[in-house]
Amino acid sequence: MTDHALRVLRKNPRLAELAAYPFNFDIGRAAHGHVEEVRLASGGPLDIVAGDDTGGTYFVCADGSMLYADSEGSAGIVGSSVDEALEIMIGLEEAEDDEEDEEEFDGEDDDRDGAERSRLPRLEAARTELRAALGFPERSPAELEAMLRAALLRTEPDFLLLNGAEHNAYQLLDSYPRPPLWEPVLASGRADLTLLRAGDGVAWDAVAGDPVRRRLALRAAQFDRAEGDLELLRNLLRHETRSSMTDELRLAAVLVGLRGDVGDLPLLHEVRETDFDTACGLGGMPEPDASSQELRDWAQGLDDSLFGTDPADEPVATWTDLARDQGMTELARVTLIRELDAIVMDQSRLRRPDAPQALNTATLGALAGDFKELGDLTQALRAQRLHAALQETAWHRVSARLTQARLERADSQLEQAVQTLAALRKILAAPGDDSLRHWEGVNLGRFIAEEHYRLTRALAEEALPDEARMLLPAADAILGELSENAAKGVRELAEETAALVRELS
Repeated sequence: MTDHALRVLRKNPRLAELAAYPFNFDIGRAAHGHVEEVRLASGGPLDIVAGDDTGGTYFVCADGSMLYADSEGSAGIVGSSVDEALEIMIGLEEAEDDEEDEEEFDGEDDDRDGAERSRLPRLEAARTELRAALGFPERSPAELEAMLRAALLRTEPDFLLLNGAEHNAYQLLDSYPRPPLWEPVLASGRADLTLLRAGDGVAWDAVAGDPVRRRLALRAAQFDRAEGDLELLRNLLRHETRSSMTDELRLAAVLVGLRGDVGDLPLLHEVRETDFDTACGLGGMPEPDASSQELRDWAQGLDDSLFGTDPADEPVATWTDLARDQGMTELARVTLIRELDAIVMDQSRLRRPDAPQALNTATLGALAGDFKELGDLTQALRAQRLHAALQETAWHRVSARLTQARLERADSQLEQAVQTLAALRKILAAPGDDSLRHWEGVNLGRFIAEEHYRLTRALAEEALPDEARMLLPAADAILGELSENAAKGVRELAEETAALVRELS
């Protein structure tokens, strides 16, 4: 991957002019920048090297790949290097009518055909000259189209382009089909399931002892159910108790229970009694003296409501969590951003099937949490702010803004956090319903006070003494409203924060 062609164009005005017309790769437009601020979701650098006459922009990414973004909100990789991208553009460019020709030859098809024929030799001459000067081989259109397709399919997950202000994603330039998320996520689990079925003792220990590999193997077994898997499922079930109550623990219990072997009931009960969470999560399990049919019925009921045999039916969070746990960070990030974008564009997606007039905003809260786990506070805040804006009761509005303020502080958006806490206090002062009537005596009140003091400390540590001094009295006022029990855990933080503010010059 090189930028040889770009260096040649920058040194040779004649060749640069040919690249600009008729091939619409104008290095002179690089100085104009893109139509809006943009960035990669992965955080890599972008270097503008050219533009076109439609407002589109060509960027070079950290690995040398060429990214093209149009002015309408679509983007994609168009070459693994500047050289490859230019070779594809030059090779696939076709003669087209322009507006002047449309007007000149309106209603005169024969004349237009003649003009088109005269334009083709000029295009071919330019193509030949540029190819020779840049050292490009002659390739067939089919070969060039295959190169372009391969480049475009590399756009996600590593080269997703975002609007720099709104942080929503650009659409793909192409409509080529991509594999569903679960395929790359589940690939290693399928491989491990094959190893387990082979009966390799070393593989059994390695897979069962690794929390991520174990979860993925169980998910693979969920969608590829074989009669001979019972013993390996028992082994995975025993080991999954190390993670306490997980979806995969319940899945393993279901896959074992579906066999209807009453000899597994002691194991299932032992697993259920691992701790309080497993006892709750595996509730309703048949008694130790249950029949085979009762065991199957219990497992089948959970399977029908929670699992099933089609990976496409699984919630997207199943796959983004497993992608993140395998280090497929960008794959998880792209999927979550696309999910958030879809909700931002159409909030009716949040409507509850059982109550169409109500919104289930839990999805937004979960997205905020998922982005936080990825370390992407920008997207976490984007989700959380919408989540907060859609809350209906005073309790939920306060809770959502508290989480928003925490994220803003973590992202060093201290002024925004101060404003968010001010909005929170207004809700406390005039809630509009009775959902907050006991906030002073419960954990919510303690958490509100703690966040006020933590933000005050952050302002002081960031050399914002005036802002810290203004927020401290509000923190003290919140503390003063708490019950004795709720205030007990906050006083040490309050004293430390007050001392820090007094030290400010």
